[in-house]
Amino acid sequence: MRTPARYAALAAAGLLALSSLTACADDASSTASTGSGSKGDGKGTKVKIMVGGLDKVIYLPAMLTQRLGYFDAEGLDVELLSEPAGVQAETALVSGQVQGAVGFYDHTLDLQTKGKAVESVVQFSHAPGEVEIVSNKAADDITSPKDFKGKKLGVTGLGSSTDFLSKYLAVKNGVKVSDFTPVAVGAGPTFIAALQQGSIDAGMTTDPTVATILDKKVGKVLIDMRTPEGSQEALGGPYPSSSLYMQTDWVNGHKDTVQKMVNAFVKTLKWMSTHSASQIADKMPADYSQGNSVLYAKAIQSTLPMFTDDGVMPDNGPETVEKVLKAFNPNIKNAKVDLAKTFTTEFVEKAAG
Repeated sequence: MRTPARYAALAAAGLLALSSLTACADDASSTASTGSGSKGDGKGTKVKIMVGGLDKVIYLPAMLTQRLGYFDAEGLDVELLSEPAGVQAETALVSGQVQGAVGFYDHTLDLQTKGKAVESVVQFSHAPGEVEIVSNKAADDITSPKDFKGKKLGVTGLGSSTDFLSKYLAVKNGVKVSDFTPVAVGAGPTFIAALQQGSIDAGMTTDPTVATILDKKVGKVLIDMRTPEGSQEALGGPYPSSSLYMQTDWVNGHKDTVQKMVNAFVKTLKWMSTHSASQIADKMPADYSQGNSVLYAKAIQSTLPMFTDDGVMPDNGPETVEKVLKAFNPNIKNAKVDLAKTFTTEFVEKAAG
């Protein structure tokens, strides 16, 4: 058996390789396309997008679109910014710091109840891409969400989609929201450290964090929502998650720019549907693999089933999201949500030609 000191040393060594990547997210790092596409004078239309973690595979289309040159081809100068949690991307959007956010669609419903008109303009996914991971130490005590009572559950941030989904899984399985403690631990090294050190008993995260945890054998999968089938089993239907959402007023006032954004993302989703995980990995920034290209490609492969190939909102997806949020969120439970105002298919339909 490893001593605590040796375990900590191994944990530190294992996390070191990933530290620079998450540091980029924590520092709200940015990257920009050249905007020198085929449509103009080298000065494309400037758009800032905040991503809830550029290195997360669930948000991979954001960086991949830039790497494939599709923003440039549409005459756009896109700056991608990164925050470690989707709820922070939401905050950046509603405060006007950015024109778009790449994050979970469920934020559009939550914001509507708070008087904010926000809509998804292209839907990347029809499943959450999230995984509930249990630490090895707690694996015997937590065999289903029914065992969440009294436990500390990791989420990327309080009010994030991982927070929403954790609460739903608890309530669905007879555990009150007040019966467990959500702990904001981010993703990557901070999530893994919390799992190893016992700061959390279990938690919800995505790839490549999931792949790293399994590779290092520091936790086990409890619930896998990276596929439509996994979403159906855990949530009762398709769960549109990763999307580009924007303030409705901005969309209506900049339809040409929004159309170009959606065109670029739909091209990327189609490209992803016809290429392997390894080919996708090869297009991403070299540091995303952190020296282990095989593991990174495996992380992408595990998450690929969550993505749409056309950017279209899945049938009954908004209804599933509303059902999930109403189960535990008093603001939404007691509110009338106009789902038709939380997304639009106008732009993806035109992108399809």
